[in-house]
Amino acid sequence: MTAEFRKARAGAPDGFFATEAAGLRWLDVPGGPRVVQVRDVGPEHLALERVRPTGATPSTARAFGRGLAALHAAGAPAFGALPPGAGTGFFGPLDDPLPMVAGAWDDWPTFYAEARLRPVVEQGRARGALTADDQAAVEAVCARLADLAGPACDEAPARVHGDLWSGNVLWCPEAVLIDPAAHGGHREADLAMLALFGAPYLEEIVAGYAEARPLAPGWQGRAGLHQLYPLAVHAVLFGGGYVDRTRRLLAELAG
Repeated sequence: MTAEFRKARAGAPDGFFATEAAGLRWLDVPGGPRVVQVRDVGPEHLALERVRPTGATPSTARAFGRGLAALHAAGAPAFGALPPGAGTGFFGPLDDPLPMVAGAWDDWPTFYAEARLRPVVEQGRARGALTADDQAAVEAVCARLADLAGPACDEAPARVHGDLWSGNVLWCPEAVLIDPAAHGGHREADLAMLALFGAPYLEEIVAGYAEARPLAPGWQGRAGLHQLYPLAVHAVLFGGGYVDRTRRLLAELAG
């Protein structure tokens, strides 16, 4: 039998592990990246296949980019849609995940404002990490979202990992996805997350992606727009320098 890796937390939020399992299954699409396989799931645990990383190479990074493009192209029924079998969205670490608003929005700017930016600033205010001034800055950004999204504004919902920082990609040596916050979202968001905290051979990942499915012009300049939500989550959860980074990005995007 294949070795297993077990995640567990007594008193985990209702549906937390079921949502993660549903996300992993939903992300496993033909032509997409390898996804860690679910062995068992319960209210307080999730058993997964054990993956032993060995490190990325330029060729595996480029292949991952092509696979990520295929995953995004698999689509989602709406912006904000959760995977089948998931009842609640979560974003953040196992010991303190934030609820992630789910639903069905027809366009990305409305989804990003109503399901991501406004909820996270409210979470930040409830925890004392963000202020009324931060909330006003978020509203200024929300008013500009269609313009900020530019030529990518009208793209269809993509099937996204949702928390694709470098730590959630294991290399053995092919890329293996773990720990998703899967939902229907904007494909540029996954690439922006890879850039936010640095991913090995990021240029190769992007090159492979572009080979399979070119991005709308100017996507590099929109990375900060998609990084605003995960940065704000880090500000809420960890405070410190993340609050300053979030405020600088808000000021930049608010114009």
